Formats: sequence, C-alpha cells, structure tokens
Amino acid sequence: MRFGPVPLEQATGAVLAHSIALPDGRLKKGHVVTADDLGPLEAAGLSEVLVARLDPGDLGEDAAAARLAAALVPDPDRAGLRIGTAATGRVNIFATAPGVAEVLAERIHALNALHPMITVATVPPFARMAARGMVATVKIISYAVPEAALEAACLAGQGALRLRPVTCASADLIQTAVEAGETGEKGDRVTRARLDRLGVELGPIQVVPHAQDPLEAALRASTAQAILILTGSATSDLHDVAPEALRAAGGTVTHFGMPVDPGNLLFFGALDGRPVIGLPGCARSPALNGADWVMERLLCGVEVTPSDIAAMGVGGLLKEIPVRGRLREA
Repeated sequence: MRFGPVPLEQATGAVLAHSIALPDGRLKKGHVVTADDLGPLEAAGLSEVLVARLDPGDLGEDAAAARLAAALVPDPDRAGLRIGTAATGRVNIFATAPGVAEVLAERIHALNALHPMITVATVPPFARMAARGMVATVKIISYAVPEAALEAACLAGQGALRLRPVTCASADLIQTAVEAGETGEKGDRVTRARLDRLGVELGPIQVVPHAQDPLEAALRASTAQAILILTGSATSDLHDVAPEALRAAGGTVTHFGMPVDPGNLLFFGALDGRPVIGLPGCARSPALNGADWVMERLLCGVEVTPSDIAAMGVGGLLKEIPVRGRLREA
C-alpha cells in the first residue's frame, strides 16, 4: 500500500485518508474516490488529496477484517458467537448467550505478531460474558494489508475463539451457622446476584449448624446441578468441616486454597458428577474474588485443575474488600 498526496487526476480508486468538506456535503475518511468526486473536489479548491493506494496483492481493510474474523470463528453457531459487519476495518465478535469466553491465547499472540496492521483484541481468557457481550474485536489499522500477511494471520488464529455456555441451570447454596439465629440472608442475596448474571437459578435459603453431620445431610439432599457451600467459620484446612462433609457425602475434594486474594480459602470438588464449591468468606461481598473465576468456569462445564488454580496467581492480587475481618495491611 502506498500512502501520500496525489494530484486529483490520479486519485480515482484511491482511499481518502481524511474527511474533506465540499460545497454540497462531505467525503468521509475511507471513501474510495470516484470520477464523479473529482469535480466537487476541484470546486472545493483542491488540486491534490492525501490518499492510500492499494498495490497488487493488497486487500482492503473491511474485506481483510471480515476474513480474519471468519478464521477466528469458522462456525459461529457451534462456537456460540456472532460476527458483526465489517466497517472501517473493524469487525466485532459477540457472545450469543451467558457463559465464559474461551480464548486460545497462543494463537492470538501468534497472529498479532505477524503484521503490525493486523490486530485482534479479546477479553481475558474465561471472562464472564453476558448475552451480546463483546468477546473480541478485529481491527485492520491501515486501509489495506498484504493478502499474504492476512492469510498467515488467518492460519495462526484459526478457531481461537468460542463461548463456553452455562451448563448448570440450577444451584444450591448451603450455609453453615456458628451461632443460632443466623439467617444467611446476606450470603444468599450476594450469591443470587452472582448467579443471576449467568442465568443460573438458586434454590431457597439453607442454613445448617456448622458441623460435619448436618452439612453432609444437606449435601446428600441437594438435587441441584451445582452446590455452593458458604461456612460460618472459614475453611482453614483440607480436612476442615466442609471438605470432610463433602467426602462423607460421597464426594471428592479436588483442590483447597488458591493464590488469589481475596479468595485464598476456596476449595472445590464434585458430588455425583456435580461441581461443589466451598466459597471463601469474602464471597459475602459482591466485589470480585477468586471464587468468581472458579465458579464461573465450573458452571460453564470448564474443567478446573490444580495447575489452573496455580496459574491464577499472576493477576490474582485483586482489589481489597474493606469489610474483611483481616485486611492485608492492618
């Protein structure tokens, strides 16, 4: 692509670099100059215009953006994504339902390294998405790019994006109380708001004494597709009340603890093939905490391993929650 000023008589077919005011209107930036435009441009007192001219082998910005978006999401229906219309070298990609965005970061890194004018920006991997939320934007920065470079980007980014939709339509929150009279209303209200964002229905309030036997019984009685536990006294060991109750009910504990703050005292496992998440005490606040990242993935059928948890430490220092019992800097 060649960029620079050209005489009007050489401008036909070139792309305007800037908007130009005319006696009877305006030619917008990105407009492809036609023979009919030359008279009005001359009448505006111009003898030359600043344009971009495509070379053989170049592809215009909109066509390039559309092709790259199609490579990122070759089957939109199956991926749970919608590809927008190309305009000014940009194509946006949207979620079609609540879920989490699966981003193959290595592929995005690779395509972004190929040519500085070919770019893709995405949400972080496994970011929670609402229906119609923007997952990624493809932007061709220049008015055209070499088709060979675009083809390489399409190959590098092939199938890099999809939505993992919610697979658990219902959940129970079982809370434990250390003292009699605790209602669990705050924990229920905050958890219900979290689940509403994903379209997951939360069952009625359940509060049981903070002991293994009543918690085990509540776990066995649950028929929800996911179970959340919020204990009145924080889980502080792999064999504390809540993990032991899950094992006694016939479930398994996959992992305890995470390098995310707030959210360190989380555990998760499974019961009869259903995810079970032991929430840290900070989950009583609506502020982001590590449990959000784990819960959102598990509710969308995404496997979470101890290695995944370990990798959350970089970026895991989240905003402090002022109502915590013990602040980082007390």
